[in-house]
Amino acid sequence: MSEQTIALVTGANKGIGYEIAAGLGVLGMTVGVGARDPRRGEEAVEKLRANGADAFFVPLDVTDDESVASAASLVEERFGRLDVLVNNAGIAGQWPTAPSAATAEILWKVLNTNVIGVVRVTNAMLPLLRRSARPRIVNQSSHLSSLTLQTSPEVDFVDVDGVYTPSKTFLNAVTVQYAKELTDIKVNCVCPGYVATDFNEFQGHETPASGAKVAIRLATLPDDGPTGGLFDEAGTVPW
Repeated sequence: MSEQTIALVTGANKGIGYEIAAGLGVLGMTVGVGARDPRRGEEAVEKLRANGADAFFVPLDVTDDESVASAASLVEERFGRLDVLVNNAGIAGQWPTAPSAATAEILWKVLNTNVIGVVRVTNAMLPLLRRSARPRIVNQSSHLSSLTLQTSPEVDFVDVDGVYTPSKTFLNAVTVQYAKELTDIKVNCVCPGYVATDFNEFQGHETPASGAKVAIRLATLPDDGPTGGLFDEAGTVPW
């Protein structure tokens, strides 16, 4: 990466997103902390700066067109480009929701953040990413997104869910299409593992810092690195 690499992480005020921002900061990147809540966003930035990171707050609600446009304008005014975009923001919805219990309202709320929000942010940031010498896009997915794992007799995800789980499969599909279109940008999905955050009421067995590692690795891929894939810490995850 260049001497000053500019990164933006959505949903970065806590959990895995915060640790991704922290990890990129350790690598010397200037990191935008995207967050809906100004207080939490500024607190995260203060904490990152106290630990030596070059961080700045980006007010960002991925479900709001004006908010996303303003975030893109902020990055453009300050830096003129963006090198790394990590689409980390996501919601679980009413987990788990059986397919037979899913409603249009529930589906829309989750998809608007987990899929449409990613498209909204990515498209707004594309002009800035195209000005980068080595642009990278990382989308936060899940092992639950894998249809291969979902249908494998050897794998038991326990809960049947017709909303969050399919939203991540949808995100995978969108990511593949971005990778096919944006041949000059590395675009990949990551599976952080079962991480203990408030997202799952801290039921996971991995730390946010460990869950952030794969996203950090894909955000710093070499020029011969992969694109259009789904990865965890062990390597490629089957679709």
